[in-house]
Amino acid sequence: MTQPRKRSARSTGSSDRAASKPAGNSTRSTAQRRASRPSPAQLARSAVEQLTEISGVEAESISGLERSEDGWLVRVEVVEVRRIPDATSVMASYQVEVDDDGVLQSYRRAHRYYRNQAGEV
Repeated sequence: MTQPRKRSARSTGSSDRAASKPAGNSTRSTAQRRASRPSPAQLARSAVEQLTEISGVEAESISGLERSEDGWLVRVEVVEVRRIPDATSVMASYQVEVDDDGVLQSYRRAHRYYRNQAGEV
């Protein structure tokens, strides 16, 4: 029985190719980096989940989403005080900032209002 021949690094050319490639993620293209990032919808959901976890408020809806220099601004409408009838519940609009990966950077309450108040028309 004969032993299989060992291939040298020269015969496969693998060491030449490995040596010429830069290490790390620097070889990833811009399209690949974008594809691995969360979608705007996923970022908005992430902002709501993190706001709820930190503040304990119940999110009612997402009323805005816009790109900022450092990530995304998400406007979240929440129920701060639930009342009967529901039209008198106290609502608040929070501005939540997340980075491009969906990690919470900051949040603040922009304003409070009663549910039955007409906003911008």
